[in-house]
Amino acid sequence: MNPYTTAIMLNEFRQIFPTPPPAADIFATYQLAHEFYREAEYRQEHERYCEWYRQTVKRHRQEFQKMQGDINIFGWFCRRKD
Repeated sequence: MNPYTTAIMLNEFRQIFPTPPPAADIFATYQLAHEFYREAEYRQEHERYCEWYRQTVKRHRQEFQKMQGDINIFGWFCRRKD
């Protein structure tokens, strides 16, 4: 075979079987997918924390409202006589 025919055959094979991407491209794709996964996990964890915080604040406000109606026994002992 002459070199010209070999080059044509190689081009035909490349069209059928594309050359694999360089290793750097594969690593970049993996790195991008990994960063996306970490960002998604971080956002989900943050949302769970925010929901917990909202529930805690709501519960504390309810407890504070209940405490507002309680008798201040400690205040009886600490009253100053002016």
